Amino acid sequence: MNLTSSKATTDIPAPSRNGKVGILLVNLGTPDGTDFGSMWRYLREFLSDPRVIELNKLVWYPILYGLVLTTRPAKSGANYAKIWNRERDESPLRTYTRAQSEKLAATFAARPDIVVDYGMRYGNPSIASAVTRMKAAGCDRILTFPLYPQYSATTTATANDKLFRALMTMRDAPAVRSVPPYYNEPVYIDALARSVEGHLAGIGFEPEVVIASYHGIPKPYSDKGDPYRQHCMETTKLLRERLGWSEDKLITCFQSRFGAQKWLQPYTDKTVERLGKEGVKSIAVVNPGFSADCIETLEEIAVEAREIFFHAGGGNFTHIPCLNDSDEGMAVIEAMVRRELLGWV
Repeated sequence: MNLTSSKATTDIPAPSRNGKVGILLVNLGTPDGTDFGSMWRYLREFLSDPRVIELNKLVWYPILYGLVLTTRPAKSGANYAKIWNRERDESPLRTYTRAQSEKLAATFAARPDIVVDYGMRYGNPSIASAVTRMKAAGCDRILTFPLYPQYSATTTATANDKLFRALMTMRDAPAVRSVPPYYNEPVYIDALARSVEGHLAGIGFEPEVVIASYHGIPKPYSDKGDPYRQHCMETTKLLRERLGWSEDKLITCFQSRFGAQKWLQPYTDKTVERLGKEGVKSIAVVNPGFSADCIETLEEIAVEAREIFFHAGGGNFTHIPCLNDSDEGMAVIEAMVRRELLGWV
């Protein structure tokens, strides 16, 4: 029998589409509050993830429970308190991710066969709770969208891990697709560029240097094959070309290092300090690796990096907000979702 014949091809029945399709937006996570207990629970979950800390548990857990979780919750809670959304009593990351989910749902409001929800890799609302809600709504297929433009095992992979752990508890699990990284997608680069141009047009000064600051990962992770650094460098390159800037105008740095091992360099804080000491008076920082503003952008960059620059002799400093639920940001999310839904809807 010739399985490649045209007759064999046309005899394949059309798929049945009785169930709904769920679109699950996933971001990193958030504590439920700024108090010690909330921070302890959040940091324990985050720093216990073997994708994030690749140390043997016999080595890492005594450090985690004996030192880190006794000191870091109070410090992290104080930092979260600086940027906490007090109106809704939640972190900005949860606020923005919910808004992204609600606006995407509004886009598909005319499609009762599509359900949109969101979940967090760490903290609440959990990925498992979102999957449960989707199953209850009749979804037999789920398109998960890890909101990380650049792929890393510490972000995209662990978010997908968590999703499949939730599916492992279900006897009748839905089919799943995952939106791939979009670090070089034209719609994403254009959205970043328009966001940068719009912000700089309204600040009253021209930055001499703009830093594209990405969350770092330990250098050994990159050395072992994690493609994250290459993705970040490509995003900066494409954004630079789109803006028509030189390599000296838009540079790449990495922030948020933790622990004693080397992380991807150059470090954002050290670079900001160096620029101030070298006589640079005006800089801007954009965070292309974050789909929504969070503790790393609103406190570490907009507050801490600003102070470092001023103390080093700098003058004008501005933080360019993430795409969040802006028109530009939602255009990226919608474009990626519509493309990956092809064949399902």
